[in-house]
Amino acid sequence: MRAAVVVFPGSNCDRDALRAAELAGFDVRFVWHKESAVDGFDLIVLPGGFSFGDYLRTGAIARWSPIMSDVVRQAERGVMVLGICNGFQILTEAGLLPGVLLRNKGLLFLSEDVALRVENASTAFTSAYKRGQTIRLPIAHGDGNYYVDAEGLKRLEGEGRVVFRYADEPPNGALNGIAGIINERGNVLGMMPHPERHCEDILGSHDGKGVFESLMKDGVPK
Repeated sequence: MRAAVVVFPGSNCDRDALRAAELAGFDVRFVWHKESAVDGFDLIVLPGGFSFGDYLRTGAIARWSPIMSDVVRQAERGVMVLGICNGFQILTEAGLLPGVLLRNKGLLFLSEDVALRVENASTAFTSAYKRGQTIRLPIAHGDGNYYVDAEGLKRLEGEGRVVFRYADEPPNGALNGIAGIINERGNVLGMMPHPERHCEDILGSHDGKGVFESLMKDGVPK
């Protein structure tokens, strides 16, 4: 199983994502945002950070990087795509996931561990967990307040596409406590918390490794 970690100017969780994927057994390499193709991979990771300094809107410039045309094409083919934090923001800007990430409630940057509830454990990203399981992962963002219109929210909730939810009151004000969602096909996941930062006990927890272990087991394109 091969994984690509896309690196944008301002990415700062790219090496963490590479390490987490390697620990799960992936053969991983970095792909620079100016490359035009990302062929031959089973998983594409858009990591966290501050791509292009978060100018205009978070993810708004990165969405137009040359590599993103092929990321969209690969996602439409069924390749697994994981967007973490800034990567989630880029996925919404690219139209691969619905909704938008707004400024946090209180307008403060948040950096803390949060409790998450696994709402859907039947995805290729979460099969290593149990439905309803509570895990702890770090957040580190200023724009993590997820919002989608009423019709979009109805579809996400009704179709079981809310994958992770804040177990307590969402620290960023996210609608319905949404922390992570999946696309209709089930091969694109965006989440604000950082599973790659909690993949080894030396980091304080291994609660996040289940995301990458799930993908290693079930992430073959359908």
